[in-house]
Amino acid sequence: QVQLVESGGGLVQAGGSLRLSCAASGRTISDYGMGWFRQAPGKERDFVAAISWSGGSTFYADSVKGRFTISRDNVKNTGYLQMNSLKPEDTAVYYCAKAHSGRAGLRNDDYDYWGQGTQVTVSS
Repeated sequence: QVQLVESGGGLVQAGGSLRLSCAASGRTISDYGMGWFRQAPGKERDFVAAISWSGGSTFYADSVKGRFTISRDNVKNTGYLQMNSLKPEDTAVYYCAKAHSGRAGLRNDDYDYWGQGTQVTVSS
């Protein structure tokens, strides 16, 4: 069993920054890819960013490229999402997830464990 707990969400003004953390427990996740997704009310859960098991490969949704950075610390068993230049359209519940494999998947079905989410609200 793997448990993922997101933290670091909150309310920021447009143009501000937040750093989300995803702490994993139950097992080490160093052999698995990780991803971040977000879901706004009434919307489907959308891919945001993904990182391979070693951190050697990263992928981003077009909407966040150049603004968000995904990273991980396998010693701490924790993933991160640094969000800069935030826009109101970034407002959503952000979820971290563990992939089935070491690859950085871009699809919901590439992941088998999900956190409960952390709210990010960006005001204009």
